[in-house]
Amino acid sequence: MTSSCRRPEHTAPPDVYYNEAEAKKYSQNSRMIEIQTQMSERAVELLNLPEGQPCFLLDVGCGSGLSGDFLSEEGHFWVGVDISTAMLDVALDREVEGDLLVGDMGHGMPFRPGTFDGCISISALQWLCNADKRTHSPPKRLYTFFSTLYSSLSRGSRAVFQLYPENSEQLELITTQAMRAGFGGGMVVDYPNSSKAKKSVAMIKAGLSIMTCAGLGTEASDRGVPNQVQYSGQRCRFKNMKGKSVKKGRDWVVEKKERRRRQGREVRADTKYTGRHRRPHF
Repeated sequence: MTSSCRRPEHTAPPDVYYNEAEAKKYSQNSRMIEIQTQMSERAVELLNLPEGQPCFLLDVGCGSGLSGDFLSEEGHFWVGVDISTAMLDVALDREVEGDLLVGDMGHGMPFRPGTFDGCISISALQWLCNADKRTHSPPKRLYTFFSTLYSSLSRGSRAVFQLYPENSEQLELITTQAMRAGFGGGMVVDYPNSSKAKKSVAMIKAGLSIMTCAGLGTEASDRGVPNQVQYSGQRCRFKNMKGKSVKKGRDWVVEKKERRRRQGREVRADTKYTGRHRRPHF
């Protein structure tokens, strides 16, 4: 974070924010290295990879290769993708064992279908929720990323994203586009009662299914307070309409407008005339 406590994605685009000075922090700051290693360990744990078997993994937003170092220590092979050339230069200087690729997540993953056994991403996914250019559309860029990632993963493999969502709307935008691309899964929140240690982890699977996993630090959490969110590709809407036409009611119109707002589209404000039945014209 900057001195004004602004989020990095509000300061500048990722390829500008992570310049040479910022990139050096990730190879010299012991605290950052420790946190990055811990989050990478948690991500690999949630991937649920077969024990004693090396896998081919994708690290999205690999940066200076700190996450890749942990993957290599675990005996896995990996490819890292990052938009910051300064961060990748640091990774090259550190002589990481994985292959490195310059690329924008919003442009999609340029890999053959079924290439990887899993994917991890540490503190990168939330950058796609911001429009750094006039041509950027966060919903479209997220869908492009998830759809191409879905293709590059082997069937049934997992992708784990540690992220810092700004609000619930941003989190819903991410999960909606992941579902559109064919993923199923859920959100795990580690240490939900801690303002500093709290971390959100999106755990998705290439295939429509619901996965559950308890978040860390939830033993002392309040009862009745959920620490994970589940979602799947099933749509269960208007079950109690009993044959009535749902496309002629106010509730259907309001829901459709709200859905378009979440997709980032311009929608007129609701009024008392919204969804009103109009007389036929002669």
